[in-house]
Amino acid sequence: MPDMADLKGLLGSLASAMGGETGIPKGCRAVEGFELERYLGLWHEIARLDHSFERGLEQVTAHYAMRDDGGVAVTNRGFNPDDNEWDEAEGKAYFEEGPEIGRLRVAFFGPFYAGYNILWLDDDYEHAVVAGPNHHYLWLLARTPDVDPAMLDRMDQIARDNGFDTQALMRVSHSAS
Repeated sequence: MPDMADLKGLLGSLASAMGGETGIPKGCRAVEGFELERYLGLWHEIARLDHSFERGLEQVTAHYAMRDDGGVAVTNRGFNPDDNEWDEAEGKAYFEEGPEIGRLRVAFFGPFYAGYNILWLDDDYEHAVVAGPNHHYLWLLARTPDVDPAMLDRMDQIARDNGFDTQALMRVSHSAS
């Protein structure tokens, strides 16, 4: 599994491979009436479509905080059981359209940005369905590592309704290895 420098390189490669794509998957719409202040804080990755830049990582979280320049500081963290260590990557995000639309562009490496599209949020900002710029990147997020099965089914259905292959979703372990 990659060390921190490798993880940053992989994240940069991801953004580069996505062509710096900051778009939204075809047929999808980002949430409207988005309130960044309510979205800030810690989120747990519950499920994701598998990609090399996160492969093997467990207990994955994302923390969002305000930056002095009006952007969002992003800290992604995951435990690598093969190396018995935590991998962390820091990035920055900015709104793609406006602060009331859940569409941002995020960069973890250099000037390469990728789309970060919030397709669904529950009313309490406790659960979210997030996509990259196309149907190959999807994350189901929650404020806690444990999600009620009915809520997970709802999130899965929302992803399916947006054209994602939810059978390919992998659950993220949040138990200490």
